Amino acid sequence: MRKMTVHVMQAKNLPPLGSGQTTHTQVRMLMLPSKKQKLKTKIRSGENPQYMESFLLHRVNPEDVNNMGLRVRLYGCERLRKERLIGEAYVSFATVDLELETNLWLPLEPRNTSSGLGSTSDLLSLARSESAGSTSSMQHGGVSELLLGLSYNGVTGRLSVEIIKGSQFRSLSLNKAPDTYVKMVMVSSIGQEISRAKTSIRRGQPNPLFKETFAFQVALFQLNDVTLMISVYAKRHMKKNEMVGWFSLGLISSGSEEVAHWADVCEMPKGEMLARWHVLVDS
Repeated sequence: MRKMTVHVMQAKNLPPLGSGQTTHTQVRMLMLPSKKQKLKTKIRSGENPQYMESFLLHRVNPEDVNNMGLRVRLYGCERLRKERLIGEAYVSFATVDLELETNLWLPLEPRNTSSGLGSTSDLLSLARSESAGSTSSMQHGGVSELLLGLSYNGVTGRLSVEIIKGSQFRSLSLNKAPDTYVKMVMVSSIGQEISRAKTSIRRGQPNPLFKETFAFQVALFQLNDVTLMISVYAKRHMKKNEMVGWFSLGLISSGSEEVAHWADVCEMPKGEMLARWHVLVDS
């Protein structure tokens, strides 16, 4: 196993917020296809921010490197506002000469579900160095994700959970887009189930639109002691339903993105809805 260094240098020509507001952004990277290594920069300001940060990717097998890559996303991180996904790009390691340190400018493609986003921005002089690897062409797809909205009203103790949209849902046992639904389970600090809910089924859609909202009662003093489990299932006839993936937020969060989402929701004034994408953990 080897290690790989990724340097996130700078971005340019980012879309302005308007009204004289300063743009604050953060770069987030996800190792593919394992989805187990998540990296993010510090938040920087301006339309041409300088990040100048280095990250180490662990357990890079030279024999598998041509089947690996990075998903790079740029987020707008204005305080007390919904996070904005400005754009994303994918880098296949098979298309890069890993024998040398390579600088790449990645054009960002906006996501259709991102609100208020305009033209594509250029991101990142991304330098990469690794001691082993050969080059060949490789196509690699996206990972399964769910766009989740959360809001909390401390006065009423109402936690609103909006299941908005899925991305790249697929079933290992089917050769077609699966029929999927999302299940939510709220559990206590000792693992006892408090309440549950689930969406209706979306049939044959790899990128299903749900737009369903559910309410859970959680007292303010309990907010840091509960865990919200989110699971996506593929419905199968005459067989046990297959889990596409899952993630969790709250007391036991499945990753840093989930920790940040939950913490930000707890701090939001007036119970405003905060929506973010979450990568599904393989079952």
